[in-house]
Amino acid sequence: TFYCFVRLCLDKILLQCVLQSRTLSGADAINALRPFYFAVHPDFFGQHPKEREVNENSLKRLNGYLENLQKPGFSSFKPTQLTFYVREREPNSSNVQESFSASGFRAVSFTLHTRDLLSTVLDILNSCSLSTEHVQSLNVNSQPHKDVKSTVNRPIKWDKTYYSFTGFKDPEEELEQAQRVETTLLSWLDDNEASAVKKLKKSFPLRKELERLKIELSHELQLSDIRWQRSWGIAHRCSQLHSLGRLVQQRPEILENVKGRTVVFTDRSGMSAAGHIMLGTMDVHHHWTKIFERLPNYYKLQKRLLLLEDRISQLLGGIQVVYIEELQPLLTLEEYFETLNSFYNKLRDSRLPFHPRSLRGLQMILESDRYAPSLHEFGHFMIPTVCDPAALQWFIFAKAQEARENLKRKEEMMITEKELINTSTERFSLDRLYKEPSVSSAQMIDCCKRLLEESLPYLQGMHLCISHFYSVLQDGDLCIPWNWK
Repeated sequence: TFYCFVRLCLDKILLQCVLQSRTLSGADAINALRPFYFAVHPDFFGQHPKEREVNENSLKRLNGYLENLQKPGFSSFKPTQLTFYVREREPNSSNVQESFSASGFRAVSFTLHTRDLLSTVLDILNSCSLSTEHVQSLNVNSQPHKDVKSTVNRPIKWDKTYYSFTGFKDPEEELEQAQRVETTLLSWLDDNEASAVKKLKKSFPLRKELERLKIELSHELQLSDIRWQRSWGIAHRCSQLHSLGRLVQQRPEILENVKGRTVVFTDRSGMSAAGHIMLGTMDVHHHWTKIFERLPNYYKLQKRLLLLEDRISQLLGGIQVVYIEELQPLLTLEEYFETLNSFYNKLRDSRLPFHPRSLRGLQMILESDRYAPSLHEFGHFMIPTVCDPAALQWFIFAKAQEARENLKRKEEMMITEKELINTSTERFSLDRLYKEPSVSSAQMIDCCKRLLEESLPYLQGMHLCISHFYSVLQDGDLCIPWNWK
């Protein structure tokens, strides 16, 4: 009824007046956002590298927004669009630690344009369909009475249904539309180019230091490469290389077995499924030393792992078992060996009638978080470790020809992508053009083709990263979404 509608609007206005008359501290905001952090934290997306990276990047930008809100006198706000993968809750779960289903998550996008912590916290929770009841119980500080009075005199914010009934324009929707229109590549570069140049120039000495350290350590240890799992800043990377350099000076004898290997700085220490030496960035030299001491044992396990892959290949008509770092979670050698061994035992017992070498030239990767086999656009089969052998046999036979066509298309696409990166780098006089791992080759190709149709003098001498968001990294790299407008 009309009475209920009016009552709903008045209740909402009263609630907003109460909320806007209070303020949150930084600690209160963190406490209020605990359900949100629990739902989106990258550590819970270990089996989903793409979603993990999206959440990592969005959390960095969100933390920057929250920090700016707490700076005294800070008034220049730009709307910030964020995307998070939010883990789904089981509908009837009472235990918070077990309330998220194994199957999934959903993508949520929203734009922040509020100027106080409380409104921002509520916007985030509401956008992700998370409860806001606990926010009311926080110990928030009351503002002076004059602030409350000024809040009450602010324009009325009607319920959405009001605009549906009256036909009037919703000012919030108009604002969001205007913000979406404003976020174009040219306008964003115009606003952020000066800041990026300043940060880039400031990072030059550190970049040279990083390159020097990397070359020296690679040469001294005869390493194939030195990599980083995440996009840490230049200063952080230099610090990690200095730590490795000190270890080399203190214990040179333990580093004799690293020749020809790749060292990856990551979240934990060990050897990866790809055979790379992992050095956990939170570990001390004692942990790194033990990893180097264990290398001979790791190499023995790696030989057993390669033998296991060959046996699986023989049982599946010659199809090659591969581990693709860009598409799979970062597994340790032990974890991957257990996965292969379990799958091999299952295949051996089923005795599938594959003709020897009938699937030679094809590739497959094993996944522990899927229940049905699929074929990737690049031609490799994505096989769940729990897949029924009979269903696996039928799927591979049915998709074998398509897989070969996709593998051929992959080679063509990789060549096209490399050519477009080189052409774009030269055309815009970029110092570097690269992409985040979560950006596919098809997306990179589309992005570069459209960039080459534009005139972009802003990019000369810059480091350009193709990503999913607009941002300026701390060392001056410009990040733009692959599907920019």
